[in-house]
Amino acid sequence: MEKISFEEKIEKSKAILEKLMDPEISLEDSVTFYKEGIKELLEAQKLLEEAKLAFEEFHPENEQQ
Repeated sequence: MEKISFEEKIEKSKAILEKLMDPEISLEDSVTFYKEGIKELLEAQKLLEEAKLAFEEFHPENEQQ
């Protein structure tokens, strides 16, 4: 399984948001896109948290007290 980058997940979320803003979108499609967008944002948040942990492990002096 190919790992998608943080930036790609954010871009995909933006594309989903654009679809949700379409006034012609059906309720069913909007729910589907909403769920997909939330999934992408949660995965992006997880990647960001993992990067933060890796940074803190590499630079423990930068951790907040």
